[in-house]
Amino acid sequence: MAQFILFLHDRTDAFAGLSGDEMMAIIKDYMAWTEKMKAEGRYVGGQKLTDEPGRVMGTKGGSVEIHDGPFAEAHEILGGYMTIEAADYDEACALAKTCPHLKYGRIEVRMIDAIE
Repeated sequence: MAQFILFLHDRTDAFAGLSGDEMMAIIKDYMAWTEKMKAEGRYVGGQKLTDEPGRVMGTKGGSVEIHDGPFAEAHEILGGYMTIEAADYDEACALAKTCPHLKYGRIEVRMIDAIE
């Protein structure tokens, strides 16, 4: 089986104003999905990213530039990632369709190039 990374893009307003109980219900949905993927032998790993903006790096004129990121006008941020195993893109996308994250943003599905 191939490994696929699911990049979880959050809408910037997706979790704004939620109560502690509402957030806990969302967390439980994610945990249930993760446990299901583990039980099926598909879950490899994943992490939630912090809510701080992080940094964006690039080069300009031979110098490395570091900026706060993402840009303030962005409507979504990278909120985390999960790695799963699937036979192909079709199966990986079918599994990602069942992820509760789609209620709060987008999922980018990418195959990992296993360089060994």
